[in-house]
Amino acid sequence: MQKVIIRHKSSAADAVVIAFVLSMIYALIAYGREWEAAFHPAVDIDLSFYSLPYYTLFSAIRGLAAFCLSLLFTLIVGYWAAKSAAAERLLIPLLDILQSIPVLGFLPGLVLMLIALFPRTNTGLELACIIMIFTGQVWNMTFSFYSSLKSVPSDFKEVASIIGLNSGETLLKVELPFSAMNLVWNSLMSMSGGWFFLSVCEAFTLGDQQYRLPGIGAYMATAIVQGKVSAMVAGVVAMSVLIVVMDVLIWRPVLAWAHQFRLEDIPGFTSTEPLMRNLVRESTLLRSLKLAYKRRVLHRSLLKKQELRSQRPGQMIDPRRFMKSRMRRPFLIWTARTILTGLFVLVMYGAVQLVHTLLQVPLVTWVELLFGTGLTFIRVLACLVVGSIWTVPVGIWIGTSQSRMRLAQPIVQVLASFPAPMLYPLALAVIFIFRIPFGFGAMFLMLLGVQWYILFNVLAGAMRIPVELKYASLLMNVPKSELWKKLYLPSVFPALVTGWVTAAGGAWNASIVAEYLAYKGQVLTTRGLGSLISVAAARANFPLLAASLTIMVAVVILLNRTVWARIYQLSQTRFRMDL
Repeated sequence: MQKVIIRHKSSAADAVVIAFVLSMIYALIAYGREWEAAFHPAVDIDLSFYSLPYYTLFSAIRGLAAFCLSLLFTLIVGYWAAKSAAAERLLIPLLDILQSIPVLGFLPGLVLMLIALFPRTNTGLELACIIMIFTGQVWNMTFSFYSSLKSVPSDFKEVASIIGLNSGETLLKVELPFSAMNLVWNSLMSMSGGWFFLSVCEAFTLGDQQYRLPGIGAYMATAIVQGKVSAMVAGVVAMSVLIVVMDVLIWRPVLAWAHQFRLEDIPGFTSTEPLMRNLVRESTLLRSLKLAYKRRVLHRSLLKKQELRSQRPGQMIDPRRFMKSRMRRPFLIWTARTILTGLFVLVMYGAVQLVHTLLQVPLVTWVELLFGTGLTFIRVLACLVVGSIWTVPVGIWIGTSQSRMRLAQPIVQVLASFPAPMLYPLALAVIFIFRIPFGFGAMFLMLLGVQWYILFNVLAGAMRIPVELKYASLLMNVPKSELWKKLYLPSVFPALVTGWVTAAGGAWNASIVAEYLAYKGQVLTTRGLGSLISVAAARANFPLLAASLTIMVAVVILLNRTVWARIYQLSQTRFRMDL
């Protein structure tokens, strides 16, 4: 009887796997046809419910393609910056500048260049959309991987050197496992950052030309402009389903896999059995493929060992292999120097062109930009204050309980992944009902997206509070007010600072969507740096766009290097807790 049940399970699992593979093949073929279609910059978006799954599928493929590109960039550039001092001096400041540029900063030049390269098909627009989503994902992942590589314990490095691991083996067996947990969580947040600007990436205006691609972002943008409530609700439901499906199929298995690489036992991060892991375990087809792969790897390993044993002591080394090993390192050094030189020349050329463009901006416009920067700065600061008021106590309350964390983690994970602009119609309805001025309403719209950065980091900090200190406080009957004041708040403060920094950067970028919004055929706008960037992009006013982006980048970098750097240093010296 037991054998019959096992066969039934494996047959069902194989059927699900085959259906999933066939669905992915169909999706890639359908999306490939979109690339090869004749160039049509503004596709007519059908707001019927029947077209919504088709659009959602296209947006999911674009998001995953951008994430794969972001992961490849992260592994290459993050590793390069961590291992080369020369690359670190150039790449880290460059990445700091690039992460301060919002999506609209890359949009005009990227779209015009790729359309010129592919004038007859939609390939240029599709590539531009994927790369713009990529710019909303990649910087957080790269900095996370870079900081993880820089913080690998020296004991690990010494052991890797003693057992004779080369740089590639050290990366695969030591450095990647050490950075896995941090990289996975930041990948989840980066994916959310890409979804945030989905409407901007799939539907935007550049001068007199409108650009739209079939996708859920363009569907939602069209529904908002036309004021169709039913289509807005359907778009929100479709996006929710997409996020839940990706959470079940991708993020939960990846988080469970990364859980095995953590160094300490963190309360709340209990090992779970995701649905996909059970499916893989029950599938006979996948088990057969996995077994064949292991046999092939084992066969290669045995052949390599036999080759090493056959070489007697004193045997002459193959001169070709010796020359390749001697020439490999100088070639890699020469290649790295060439790439760095090319990047430096490209940066200098861009700086010269930027100065030439900025000289075309009149003084009156600079005054307006500075005033708008001040207003946006006030909104960003208000977002951090209001967001911290509820996320800090809630994050600590959830993170200090294993049972509460187990229940809240998937809910918070899905909410944080949901793109806030899709909730803007509901938020605007509240703003209109209470007759809130749009200047304050824009701050509320910005808060919908950036508050999750604070909550995630507070949760991470609360889960790292040593269990011994909690038990000691309970044994000494420490009052709850003193427990929060002397243990909880100081313990989460370093993580809270990280949340503030990421939330501030996200708020500056979110201002371009929150301060300039098309709704029911009219444009809702308020004075601020974000609205000026949106207006400049919509009117193809490149001097104004360059000036706006320059000020935003300068302000964000200045705040990061002064205010946030000092607060972060304080958190690492006064509130650091090493066991």
